[in-house]
Amino acid sequence: MARLRSDFWVSAHLRRLGIEGIAAVQRRRGSPEAGAIFVKVDRLDGSADLYGPAPQSLVDTESDGDRRFVALLSEATPADVEVRLGKELRFDDDLWIVEIDDRAGRHRLDLAE
Repeated sequence: MARLRSDFWVSAHLRRLGIEGIAAVQRRRGSPEAGAIFVKVDRLDGSADLYGPAPQSLVDTESDGDRRFVALLSEATPADVEVRLGKELRFDDDLWIVEIDDRAGRHRLDLAE
């Protein structure tokens, strides 16, 4: 099964978060077809989390076309998250960044196990 395009996934995810009352914005637009998606969750208490694409080894490509994510930073400072995002951008300038502001840290991502 083919994976959903990045632009469609981001749009749908932002809509889902909005319906649930979770404040989120698309901070950076990447490649529409296959850009990697990173999600920053600002907990509004001086800490933030960062999620990025799960490595292919953790994704069961046979089961479905859903995107899976892994935690890259948890309860880090927002500045540390920005440094990591800067490194990711230098590596791949086609990536997407979604930013969520939520005290509870809700993100509604499918995490790889």
